[in-house]
Order: sequence, then C-alpha cells, then structure tokens
Amino acid sequence: MTEQIQAVIFDFGGVLIGWNPRNLYSRFFPEQPQAMEDFLAEISFMEWNAQQDKGRPFSEAIAELSQEFPHHAHLISAYYEYFKESVTGGIEGTIKLLQMLKEKNIPLYGLSNWSAETFAVVRHEFEFLNLFDEIIISGEVKLIKPEPEIFELCLQKIGKPASQCLFIDDSEPNIITARKMGFDTVHFISPEHLENELKIRQLL
Repeated sequence: MTEQIQAVIFDFGGVLIGWNPRNLYSRFFPEQPQAMEDFLAEISFMEWNAQQDKGRPFSEAIAELSQEFPHHAHLISAYYEYFKESVTGGIEGTIKLLQMLKEKNIPLYGLSNWSAETFAVVRHEFEFLNLFDEIIISGEVKLIKPEPEIFELCLQKIGKPASQCLFIDDSEPNIITARKMGFDTVHFISPEHLENELKIRQLL
C-alpha cells in the first residue's frame, strides 16, 4: 500500500445487512425449494430486481413483469409487498467493525445497490446506518455498481482520490471495477476476514 487510507466505503447487502429473496418466497413455496428456484429462474429475478436498484419504480416493474408472466403475477407483486421478509437482519460482526472505525474518526461511506423505495422501508430499522458520513443508494442516484459512474460519484462526495479509499463489497464484479479505478479493495467473505484486512491496513 502506497497511501494511507482516508475513507472506508461499505456495501450494505451481504456485508452489513443480510438479504435473500428466498427468505420471503419460502412462505409461498413451503417445503418446495426447487419450485421456488424454478420460479426465480423463470422470471430472471435478479436481473429484474437490478432494474429497480437502478431506479425503475416498482409499480412499473411489477406491471411489466406480470404482463409477461400473468400466472406469476401474485408472486411478482409479493416481493414489494413483503419486502421486509427478504431482509434477514444486521450482520453483527461487520457492524462491530463499523463502530470501531467510527470510534477512530475514520470517514465512513455507504455505497449500495438498492431500490430507493425498498431501502426507505427498512432504513429506520438499522441504527448503525447513522454512523455513515454519507450514503449513496443506487436507486436514488439512478446509477448502479459495477458501472464506473457510481464510483466516480462516490469519489466526488468523499473528496479524496481512489487510492486513499478502501472499498468493501461481497460482489466480485464490483470489486474488479473498483480495483481498476485505483481503489484499495476488500472482497468481503466474513467479518473475521474483514477484521484481519483492516488490521493489515492499520485501520484497527
């Protein structure tokens, strides 16, 4: 490492907050895990959901997909209706590390692919989100990782070069883009692994 880290950027889903649509859909597919997987694959759920992360309104998204898959309309609308059930809670080990960084007065930023509509539903439930100096939600800015533009926006907010910023994410494509842009990166595997990486960088 050639420069001291001046800011740490956290992804949310899978790093600080557990999220899994299967947690929600299991209520509709009791004891039918394969049927649930078939449904998610048939509607290309992850690709569909990514468009809401990029700013498409759920009303529009649900209407379009329900027209394409009318036999699944109730399941498609259920994702927004029961969204809270897809959020499995805070990841305590990572939250502890976030708090430790805050105590050391290290500037903290959130950079998450998340629909503005669904983030608003759960934001108040996670008090640790108040530890961030600023949070960038893809659905609010209508840019999405791993596109470079959202990383550029993040750097504008921070006011530091990428080489002075540590970016933490569980998605390898996001990590690859950030690394190409000059960020120091940690591909999140577990809180324990992250803690070790922070200690290596003398941030803890």
